Amino acid sequence: MHIREVSPTDAELQDLIARHLDLMRASSPACSVHAMDADSLAEAGVRFFAAFEDGVAIAMGALKRLSDGTGELKSMHVHVDRRGAGLADAILERLVVSAQDAGMPRISLETGSQDAFAPARAFYTRHGFALCAPFEGYVEDPNSVFMTRVL
Repeated sequence: MHIREVSPTDAELQDLIARHLDLMRASSPACSVHAMDADSLAEAGVRFFAAFEDGVAIAMGALKRLSDGTGELKSMHVHVDRRGAGLADAILERLVVSAQDAGMPRISLETGSQDAFAPARAFYTRHGFALCAPFEGYVEDPNSVFMTRVL
């Protein structure tokens, strides 16, 4: 397994991104789905990383620079068949290092409040994230949980 920075519009990533979007749409009301498609992820200011095994994308995550100079984690996803193997830890570590290298003092994220997102909330808590208020364009939403981590 190796992690590299790639364009989210690369053909080799489309299956994993589609799986992520399908899961997000199935787990939250449409008005509360903040997952970005490949074209949106490719916009300026977003760095996208993926883990590959035998040429197949098995995990991904993105770092978006916000207007205040902090970062937002986007599109963290591990293929369902590969969960529990430490891939999320590896992708998150790569994103944290990238944020630190870019001088970001903090990274934040939005995830769901539903039971389906309990493992994600526990994962982020284990990695030093704490609850916070909505940030950069988000508003209070009973379907969302906002978390942040000082770097």
